[in-house]
Amino acid sequence: MGRRAVLARWARFVAGGAINTGFSYGLYLLLALALPYQAAYLLAYAAGVVFSYWFNAVVVFRVPLSWSGFLAFPLVYALQYLISAALLGLLVEWLQVPHKLAPLAVAACMVPLSYAISKMVLAWSARRSAAAATIQTTETE
Repeated sequence: MGRRAVLARWARFVAGGAINTGFSYGLYLLLALALPYQAAYLLAYAAGVVFSYWFNAVVVFRVPLSWSGFLAFPLVYALQYLISAALLGLLVEWLQVPHKLAPLAVAACMVPLSYAISKMVLAWSARRSAAAATIQTTETE
């Protein structure tokens, strides 16, 4: 993959991340009106993971959607969530960052990790889907 293609993919990832962050942050603010900030963050984060899987598969990495990729995506993001939630708690509880602003700082810190995880999971899913299609084609011949 050429440098230009890599930069274009990175730009699509960042744009999708910005859209996802706006969506997740808006949902977080709405949920935080009725829920404790960590519960609101969990629900908004989960909705963001679903959107992120779709956007990254279809727009960024251009791999086919699959159940295996969809199911693996949240499992890998569970680790990212734990890191994000710990960072959120650190910012709010220890550094006294307002809970309405802290998720934005967390999102900015997590961009490189999110890119690496997305690339890894979607590449694995695409290889797995291609292998399954090859096996199925061979079996039907």
